[in-house]
Amino acid sequence: MKERSPNPAALAKHIRASGKAAGASDSRAPAGQDWPDRCGQFDIRIDRNGTWFYQGSPITRMALVRLFATVLRRDAQGDYWLVTPVEAGRIEVEDVPFTIVEASATGSGRAQIVTMRTNLDHNVIVDRDHPIRLEPQGADGSAVPYVTVRNDLEARVLRPVFYHLVELGEPAPGALPSAPDTQIYGIWSSGSFFPLGSLGGTD
Repeated sequence: MKERSPNPAALAKHIRASGKAAGASDSRAPAGQDWPDRCGQFDIRIDRNGTWFYQGSPITRMALVRLFATVLRRDAQGDYWLVTPVEAGRIEVEDVPFTIVEASATGSGRAQIVTMRTNLDHNVIVDRDHPIRLEPQGADGSAVPYVTVRNDLEARVLRPVFYHLVELGEPAPGALPSAPDTQIYGIWSSGSFFPLGSLGGTD
């Protein structure tokens, strides 16, 4: 049986009472003595589409969801927590907490800057600290793209956005030593190249 779970209004009150929300600068859950004395399980879930639920019902107030996201943490075991000054509660995340709903680019080539927008309207510039990674899924070898939003918190790049990134892409400056006949395709952002897939063999 799940432990008592505070309602969203009570959680919001705890966060606001702290005087600040521990936001984008640090996303890993506090360890050891930094944990609040009260820890448990909150009946909150984030589904694959990035929708937040409380006791099975969607949380429809976007301002509330954004507030909760500022205290969202992921621990070393991969569990997700909401950490307030009063208590910490583990929550269920179906895939990753956020989705990428839009991408835009300025400049071109190595000087290109790609900015992504999450479903909570947080902008992320793709760079070495916020890389794009491909996670192989399915028997067909297809991969799902993710981008780091902050530290250990990621967003899944939605398919239409990924197609837009492919349109912005270009061949990699060099082939992989392990696959010299495979042309890697990807995008430049902030001076780094991020692979999006391959174009297959040359024969």
